Amino acid sequence: MLKAVQILGWSTGLNISQRLTKTRKSSSSVSFISTSINHLNLSTFTSSSPRSRILCFNPTRMFSSRPGSDPVPNSPTSTSVQSAGDVRKIKFCQWCGGPTKHEIPDGEEKLRAICTHCDKIAYQNPKMVVGCLIEHEEKVLLCKRNIQPSHGLWTLPAGYLEVGESAAEGAMRETWEEAGATVEVISPFAQLDIPLIGQTYVIFLAKLKNPHFEPGPESLECRLFALDEIPFDSLAFSSIYVTLNLYLEDLKNGKLKFHYGTINKRPGSSPSDIRAFTLDYHLQP
Repeated sequence: MLKAVQILGWSTGLNISQRLTKTRKSSSSVSFISTSINHLNLSTFTSSSPRSRILCFNPTRMFSSRPGSDPVPNSPTSTSVQSAGDVRKIKFCQWCGGPTKHEIPDGEEKLRAICTHCDKIAYQNPKMVVGCLIEHEEKVLLCKRNIQPSHGLWTLPAGYLEVGESAAEGAMRETWEEAGATVEVISPFAQLDIPLIGQTYVIFLAKLKNPHFEPGPESLECRLFALDEIPFDSLAFSSIYVTLNLYLEDLKNGKLKFHYGTINKRPGSSPSDIRAFTLDYHLQP
């Protein structure tokens, strides 16, 4: 049974300060951290379910895709996500190229872009971003972005899911593309919806199959960070900020859990302000 817990974010005083100290590693558990999280209300329900079946990544089976991010994609050809689904930005039909009109079709309630030539409707659907939170020797692997948005900031390896692959396969492919690392997926860790920009993040816990990794074309640097060295002031996106804080909190409580939540960005905030949000409908087993 899931319990819904609302976590109030920056707009209501979320102030996540990291005061991290290492403790000795015991024979029965991971090394824990001590962290101070003000106004972060996480329930302590734990799950007795074992970790899911391990998936292995074969990079030769995958193909390239463009990375996902919190800010609205700025591709001029994108028709699925445009500033929280602003249908009026769809000027031309994606099938025949004809001009569109903007009306509410019969039997529907939302304004749609309708082709004036072929009459097809351009429905807008959220994009799924998939990635890996990679654990290795009590450290996590982060990539410094070599592309916009958020150039030069740190993120988990993640990007848009492609047609024809599962979420886990996409997460492993993105890890290979951005960090040159082959990984094993251990279990899902977080699903974070961001309605304002029409994206859903699915993050998997994973481990390195071997200690080799190197930055891909979209990364300036890849690095393993100790838990008390995670650069929270230099993270690229709110989704990564939330994911890493949930991970640290789980470690402190002694149990990794699956998290679902909705990141609602503060109205009028800049996409670069990764703390301007509330995390609502936080569910965990």
